[in-house]
Amino acid sequence: MNSLRYDLHAHSTMSDGLLSPTELVKHAVRQRVNVLALTDHDTTEGVEEALLAANALGVIVVPGVEVSVTWNRRTIHIVGLNIDPHNGELQQGLAVLRRFRDWRAEEIGCRLEKAGIPGALQAAKRYAGGASIGRVHFARFLIEQDYAADMRAVFKSFLVKNKPGHVSGKWASLEQAVGWIRAAGGQAVIAHPARYRLSATQLRRLIGEFIESGGEGFEVVSGTHSHNDCCTMAMHAQRSSLVASCGSDYHGPGNPRIELGKVSPFPSGCTPIWESPRWRLYDSARGGYPLQSDLERWPRG
Repeated sequence: MNSLRYDLHAHSTMSDGLLSPTELVKHAVRQRVNVLALTDHDTTEGVEEALLAANALGVIVVPGVEVSVTWNRRTIHIVGLNIDPHNGELQQGLAVLRRFRDWRAEEIGCRLEKAGIPGALQAAKRYAGGASIGRVHFARFLIEQDYAADMRAVFKSFLVKNKPGHVSGKWASLEQAVGWIRAAGGQAVIAHPARYRLSATQLRRLIGEFIESGGEGFEVVSGTHSHNDCCTMAMHAQRSSLVASCGSDYHGPGNPRIELGKVSPFPSGCTPIWESPRWRLYDSARGGYPLQSDLERWPRG
């Protein structure tokens, strides 16, 4: 029986996480995570650093990315696992999304300033530390300046539709995102599906279009899913013959409800993504090209 501990959704300072890729891998060791996917938003910049750290610390790092998608006038996220981070088609697509992120950051800063909140863009840049600026960076500034008590309050009052800092996303299409991931040899997974608050009909439609585009996985277990959410998402995965993925969606210390490696077991009947025929692991010592899994050589959690 495979007793490795997997966390296939985590972020570093290369997007909106608080830990560097190396620090994230070290934290994975402390949390007894054996297989960790680095899935930063619309970038793979931290993957090489994470792989180097993993080689020294005995952790398996799965090169990944979380691609921003506009679907049915909503923003959803598609995780790519076991991607080749050097793939040209993937990198060209991600570059377009990062350019939009840069424009969006400027616009959010302008809108907040018009609402009487100066200095937001400069502070967000400081928090981002050279990485692409995300809404979380603005949120940290707003919390620091006592405009809101926590992340939930920031988004509710400033960064969602009809609020001062809201800017509509214009991201990749579902077909584009899945296509980029598959071009890079990876497997596409719908991230934290319960978070989107879709009706059952909408969710079935999303899954259908995702499968038609070549998608394979469903994040049944997420740090933001309740037990009931996990059971419901497991049902959808089974009915659609999607393999099940799990990830904490860890962004760093500060949220006691979401911790690296703190993921619930799959509900019964799920097929884990690491048991699917296309699951591969990367060996950075061989140039980063994917190899077939050889899990027995790794220590158990």
